[in-house]
Amino acid sequence: MSELRINLTDEKSNYEPGEELSGSASWQLETVERVIELRLFWFTRGRGVEDARVVQTIRFEQPRNVETRSFKFRLPEAPYSFSGKLISLIWALELIGEPSKQISRRELVIGPGSREVQLGTVAPEPGSTACSITWNSR
Repeated sequence: MSELRINLTDEKSNYEPGEELSGSASWQLETVERVIELRLFWFTRGRGVEDARVVQTIRFEQPRNVETRSFKFRLPEAPYSFSGKLISLIWALELIGEPSKQISRRELVIGPGSREVQLGTVAPEPGSTACSITWNSR
């Protein structure tokens, strides 16, 4: 059985925007892969339309069957990780083998104070039919 693994240098999962994230990608493959790709991306989860965006990619060309390679990303300034009743935004690293599509994922938090922003309740302003959103970081 093939195995893909993402190892972080500092072994933490919560980061400040703009911080450096480094580690290693390792794999043990039963079949030949043309390339192994590491993606830093965010995705939304919740009600309604889900979205995703790859922010950075590192391609490990001509991978051997058993190998470890280093990586380094500068984390973006935005968007922050957030969680609310209707939708959440989650950052992750994904290691993918091509053409097999085998995958390993590691979720991250990127936000002020290395914390996820917690969306508050939606409350109408007094005397208004409009709504405002309040939020606090944990």
